[in-house]
Amino acid sequence: MLDFINVNTHSSIRIEDRKIIYIDPYGINEKTSDADIILITHNHYDHFSADDIKKVIKEDTVIVCPENMEVSGLSVVKAKVGEKIDIKGISIETVPAYNVQKPFHPKDNGWLGYIINSTANGRIYIAGDTDINEDNKKVKCDIAMLPVGGTYTMDYKQAAELAGIIRPEYVIPIHYGSVVGTSLDGTNFSKAVDKEIKVVIKI
Repeated sequence: MLDFINVNTHSSIRIEDRKIIYIDPYGINEKTSDADIILITHNHYDHFSADDIKKVIKEDTVIVCPENMEVSGLSVVKAKVGEKIDIKGISIETVPAYNVQKPFHPKDNGWLGYIINSTANGRIYIAGDTDINEDNKKVKCDIAMLPVGGTYTMDYKQAAELAGIIRPEYVIPIHYGSVVGTSLDGTNFSKAVDKEIKVVIKI
């Protein structure tokens, strides 16, 4: 199910949907040099890894990142919250990703989640490192990829609550099982989500 989406580890995502899109490449085992687009949510090491970017980047890769980041590449697009941009024919929206009661991801940093608009698969929401908040409660999507590991982001209970509010058809838990959280977070999340929402485990 959802075979066009793969989670390498943690929050490292690969989507093959007309173009090959990586989000926060991290823990990449082999060099593929196949990325058409790379989306970076923020500059923490487990989301912005220069070594892993080198494994997937190619000559014409476009990297999208928050405007306050310094990223090396042949083509870099710096984005603000609330933008809609077109990269290689793929429509991408930027949404805020931030903590509400934790210090790790302040709203003022302008760090990002993304919505990829897919002709074949609808709106794909990658939440980034975030808590449940008044901004992401407004997201409209068909597929949601939500952090569930707690500590630096919302935990599985809060992520299940958010899924129940935004009501995607499918939800994929991420950000657990390696850097933070355990494999049980994905299992517990799947049990906590409204049964009308399909949970797909990729880690």
